Amino acid sequence: MKKNSFLLSLSPALFLFSLSLAADPDMLQDICVADLTSTATKLNGFACKPVAAANETDFSFLGLAKPGATNNTMGSLVTAANVEKVPGLNTLGISMSRIDYAPGGLNPPHTHPRATEMAFVLEGELEVGFITTANKLVTKTITKGEVFVFPRGLVHFQKNNGKVPASAIVAFNSQLPGTQSIAATLFASTPTVPDPVLTKAFQIGTKEVEKIKSRLAPKK
Repeated sequence: MKKNSFLLSLSPALFLFSLSLAADPDMLQDICVADLTSTATKLNGFACKPVAAANETDFSFLGLAKPGATNNTMGSLVTAANVEKVPGLNTLGISMSRIDYAPGGLNPPHTHPRATEMAFVLEGELEVGFITTANKLVTKTITKGEVFVFPRGLVHFQKNNGKVPASAIVAFNSQLPGTQSIAATLFASTPTVPDPVLTKAFQIGTKEVEKIKSRLAPKK
């Protein structure tokens, strides 16, 4: 009986301890503006500038104000407002991007390993979707003013099926969410993924692999 009573008395403490492990720790300072020139080892963020050296420019960015050029292969452009562009975001756990799409433009299948994404359509209409680990496609057509959520780490995409340009603002719960484009990751890595791996995985021939690699290889 005494043993059970002791365990029951510990229950609230254990519950609170488990909750404390379920979220990022609170900040221990007002600001930690990223020192992007520091060579110090990064540990969940950048080294901090001295507080006296921080100013308003560290917390502002005009890069999302205007549409970006979409005259590329995919017909889309992502303009990021992450800690590398807004040093004041360091340790705050948030960032944004603007995505512009030409008619027919595609933000190709990709993942964000460190963040969930929420997209808000500024203009136009987008076909969006993500794929679960059970290989289920969750997809919808969203229009101006509508939002859609892409869970952390899952492969997702957006495509403008309309005849006019479209744009969206997306938010992340990470200062630097990271992006892995599926096609580029597999066919344009350095060094390259061995052809036998790709031919077997995609059930295609070596010639097809080499053709895809040549199209996705970074321009020199």
